[in-house]
Amino acid sequence: MSHIKLELKPEQVAKIKEICKSFNNDPGELINVLHKTQETFGYLPAEVQEVVAAELNISVAKVYGVVTFYSFFTMIPKGKHPISICTGTACYVRGAEKVLDEFKRVLNVKVGETTPDGKFSLNCLRCVGACGLAPVVLIGEKVYGRVSPDGVKDIIKEYEDQ
Repeated sequence: MSHIKLELKPEQVAKIKEICKSFNNDPGELINVLHKTQETFGYLPAEVQEVVAAELNISVAKVYGVVTFYSFFTMIPKGKHPISICTGTACYVRGAEKVLDEFKRVLNVKVGETTPDGKFSLNCLRCVGACGLAPVVLIGEKVYGRVSPDGVKDIIKEYEDQ
């Protein structure tokens, strides 16, 4: 799965096992286990997937398949403040692409990347269901509506000291 081996600490392995046990080590709960595990660790590296597979008594390939199929899951660490730009139809039509370009320029990262300081990661998503506020940007759970390229720097400034 990965050429770089991440060494999980015993307490991290114990936490993964605890999460699996909270779902009765039921293979049918794989997605729920992965959600909770990603919520805890921030991402799902190969070593975490291996522990989940062992605890649920399923193949690592099955876990990997689920992780790579669903866009919510990530094998790359997210920044402290994950930024998601909605590129659904309403947002796209109202200029989401220009907003995205400005985030890429200001943060100097591409979509799917994290800034070197680990503060921000940048991603796109299809629709957040706030089409009346298009274009929409999410930072963590906070929603910003009617975002223009001119407003990007001010949004980023809100998080720089956090």
